[in-house]
Amino acid sequence: MPPRNKKNFRPTKAGAGMTKAGVAAYRRKNPGSKLQTAVTGKVKPGSKAAKRRKSFCARSAGQMKKFPKAAKNPNSRLRQARRRWKC
Repeated sequence: MPPRNKKNFRPTKAGAGMTKAGVAAYRRKNPGSKLQTAVTGKVKPGSKAAKRRKSFCARSAGQMKKFPKAAKNPNSRLRQARRRWKC
């Protein structure tokens, strides 16, 4: 992972997750990586972006079950990231 600084990771209040610069830093360190930023805009149903969003939402729903404390807190990184991804 890239160093934890303001440039690479979005603060929790701003939706958590990695920034564009953070993803670029990670991909420089790990050639061949397919890491991408969050799907936040409107997408066509069935498109690649829509499938990525559906997959992330399914994975993070499992985290909601595993971490009920974070699931109940609307300010947790998990909930903020799900909001940013429009889950």
